[in-house]
Amino acid sequence: MYNLLHIPEPTLEFGHGQTLEDPRDGLTLFGPLDQAPQYGIRVGVIGTKSGLQRFERWAAQMQKPIGLAQDERARPPFPGFEATFHTSWNIDRIQKIAIDTDELLMALRIGEAHQRVHKTVSIYAEPILGFLRAEEAPVDMWFVIIPEEVYKLCRPKSHVRKSESVKAGGQMSLRLARRVVASPSLFDELNQDAVPYQYEPDFHNQLKGRLLGHNVATQVIREPKIAFREFRTKSGQLAQDFSKMESAIAWNLATTTFYKTGGRPWKLATIREGVCYLGLVFKLDERGNRRDWACCAAQMFLDSGDGIVFRGALGPWYSLDTKEFHLSESAARGLMSTALAGFKSKRGVLPREVFIHGKVRFGSEEWRGFQVAAGSDVKLVGVRIGEEKSLRLFKSDRNTVLRGLAFVRDERTAYLWTRGFVPRIQTYAGREIPIPLMIDICRGQADMKVVLQDIMALTKLNYNSCGLGDGVPVTLRFAEAVGEVLTAGPLDGIPPLPFKYYI
Repeated sequence: MYNLLHIPEPTLEFGHGQTLEDPRDGLTLFGPLDQAPQYGIRVGVIGTKSGLQRFERWAAQMQKPIGLAQDERARPPFPGFEATFHTSWNIDRIQKIAIDTDELLMALRIGEAHQRVHKTVSIYAEPILGFLRAEEAPVDMWFVIIPEEVYKLCRPKSHVRKSESVKAGGQMSLRLARRVVASPSLFDELNQDAVPYQYEPDFHNQLKGRLLGHNVATQVIREPKIAFREFRTKSGQLAQDFSKMESAIAWNLATTTFYKTGGRPWKLATIREGVCYLGLVFKLDERGNRRDWACCAAQMFLDSGDGIVFRGALGPWYSLDTKEFHLSESAARGLMSTALAGFKSKRGVLPREVFIHGKVRFGSEEWRGFQVAAGSDVKLVGVRIGEEKSLRLFKSDRNTVLRGLAFVRDERTAYLWTRGFVPRIQTYAGREIPIPLMIDICRGQADMKVVLQDIMALTKLNYNSCGLGDGVPVTLRFAEAVGEVLTAGPLDGIPPLPFKYYI
């Protein structure tokens, strides 16, 4: 059974029950799937004084068409926020929090990475939490506007120049900090000094993690992304030229804003009812002393497009020999039970089928745990998905292979090109020869064509952007990002939360 076939581009459903392939076409013509509240979207913004000014100018620009001068099918113009999503964005009523620029710059000069990032995140997170405690006007989402210095100096491998760095009080070695965390000291001052070392030195992940327990949705934006014309080199040239990307940036940020403030821009029109998809998430927990200690979670996506993240148990899931992650039977049973309970709370019934997506084959022990939790009424199918870099297809003309082309090797294995030439936009968005996904039905029974159709459909559920489709299904698209947030700090007791809080 060696066959080439083409999986048609899945369609999306928008307002008035209308369906189209491209989300930008559907939103422009029919509006979003969900009707937004009459009061419009409620957002807040936090940043330096100059950052707030740049955001205000960008927000005003978002109310108007962007990119009308472009003549590219792959980058259609953005009609304006209210014209696209049929809801108001009253920029005069945005809640604003200004942070002290000097305080931020001093925090960014701290030489020790854990202290630097923890202090910088606190400068943004604590005012937001203070706003929530004050019970001021409700805010559904916060824009976090960061200077380029935060992006450059608050990532795991960033460092401050020795000539500019300062030493903050309370500095300690990572080993001592971990000992204090594991066995708190009798001295409160020492315990407080150890707090920054409990968190990953990454601004984005730590901010998301520290706000998870407070149900705060955020969108981190670098200032040059929305005001690139204001950033120039010494010779007067643009530091970064996003002029050709302005409409794409507008589409992406507008879509994620609508989603994070409570609306669904679209849903899949082709997914079968009663089916849900789980993407397994693993991330090594580097804050501990064990090299095999990892966090596990599941990203669940429903046929409605809703996404929920369930955190599983922390344990020795990583094998130093095979370099793979696998759950124990009890951990797998617990994770599946939590996911099924989440589905039932949404729909009132259990799903008929659950497709579990992972990057490696599922072990016998963990699959047995999944089966015990699912019982006889829920059909389970395990699908291994990974990029197959050793296989390429070439065409004799200048275009690449079609997106959706599949090579079915047998009833359990196939290769699917989720990247490639798209007739709707008459181009291929990448720069290299497309790499296919290797699809392996490693557990359970399912029709391969149905599995391929589902995976193609799941490449179109990324509400964090607004393109025709991703190269990876959403069940695995954000696996690493979700894992990074879940291990960014001490996040015990976090309940299942909608996907929007992690991306």
